[in-house]
Amino acid sequence: MKVCKSLVIRGHVQGVGFRAAMMRKAQALNITGWVRNLPGGDVEAVVEGPPEAVEAIIAWSRRGPPGAGVVAVEVREAKGGYTRFDVRW
Repeated sequence: MKVCKSLVIRGHVQGVGFRAAMMRKAQALNITGWVRNLPGGDVEAVVEGPPEAVEAIIAWSRRGPPGAGVVAVEVREAKGGYTRFDVRW
């Protein structure tokens, strides 16, 4: 069973390697989906995989990589069907 969640990560999350670090974490957890920067300074991601792996990457996103200053993570249900994890531009 897979679940799919949409995340919006708010705070100091651009210019700190957030997307690249999330991609590495997603690959380690066998998560599919994508991550991208938003024009307002936030990061958006869609993560799909086993419930425990999705919960693990959500927990990771609340901290982010060194240098990030996450202040909030909005989590919503999303539509899945991804086969790999990508960084979107």
